[in-house]
Amino acid sequence: MAPRPTHNPPNRFHATRVELDAPEDARLEVYEERARSIVTENDSPDVGFRFSVNPYRGCFHGCIYCYARPTHQYLDFGAGTDFDRKIVVKVNAPELLEQKLASRGWGFETIAFSGNTDCYQPLEARYELTRRCLEACARWQNPVTVITKGTLIRRDAALLGTLAAGAGCHVNVSAAFTDEALRKVFDPFAPPIEARFETMRQLAEAGVPVGVAVAPIFPGVNDAMIPELLERAHAAGARTAFMTLARLTGEVAAHFASEVQAGLPAALARKVERGLRAARGGALTDVRFGRRMGGAGARWNVVEQLFELHVRRLGMSAGELPAAPERTNAPRRGAGQLGLDFGQDVGE
Repeated sequence: MAPRPTHNPPNRFHATRVELDAPEDARLEVYEERARSIVTENDSPDVGFRFSVNPYRGCFHGCIYCYARPTHQYLDFGAGTDFDRKIVVKVNAPELLEQKLASRGWGFETIAFSGNTDCYQPLEARYELTRRCLEACARWQNPVTVITKGTLIRRDAALLGTLAAGAGCHVNVSAAFTDEALRKVFDPFAPPIEARFETMRQLAEAGVPVGVAVAPIFPGVNDAMIPELLERAHAAGARTAFMTLARLTGEVAAHFASEVQAGLPAALARKVERGLRAARGGALTDVRFGRRMGGAGARWNVVEQLFELHVRRLGMSAGELPAAPERTNAPRRGAGQLGLDFGQDVGE
């Protein structure tokens, strides 16, 4: 794969900006980090989970609309190609999670993998941080939810099936385009759409409850694809579905505009902006996620109705997670309590 020229929108934390006459190639750089903590608590009403684990910062998939891009600026990196190619790996994530699960203050609440970046991006094949974190959750019988575009999750289908049969597990696979040419513009380094439906099928066959994240939606561009996406996801074994409207805040908007203008015909690039404004009553973006907006514009109301119609037709459930079962199997803390096959027993 040929490298791309480095391009980042201005970093709000930098007083000056350097423009290179000949931009360097954006090659993959891996930064190993020993994190101080790994479980993040969320209190935003826009996010459908309370606790999350992010083994990686930055994401190789390079989705041009990713809302997590500005977080890379806190690391003194850029929100553009730096986010795609300067990846931080929290090498001690599994050990930190094990400590958290073993602590007496932990209440065995559902943990989301991941809140910001894809936990099954390509570096996971080498580091296996997500797998080892999931093994810890299996030992401690802690429920999990996963959202990913990555096909690498198939490697862990049996482990996720074990979690689903015990503590509880649900996986959402993101799929927002049926047109592969468009997909390559919006999700340039993520797996093809066909591979994502195959991932759903393999997970469902392993006993994992699967959902489809039809996200993000760009009205006038991929909203007409919703019926086919839901149909194919259902055929592959998905039984839940949710969607979100694209949200382009801060530096995301600048990076997105640059990539859309470079990758799409001018008329279609303009249509992207018009569709987002029509969905938000004239505004290009909003600090809230699309699924919480409750119909900010007439266009979004139509998209919501289309989605709900086909979800009902297919007998699927709308939402990121199925109804949570009553938890009765939390393990007793103490040495020698956790004899599963995923690793050694865990002491206090």
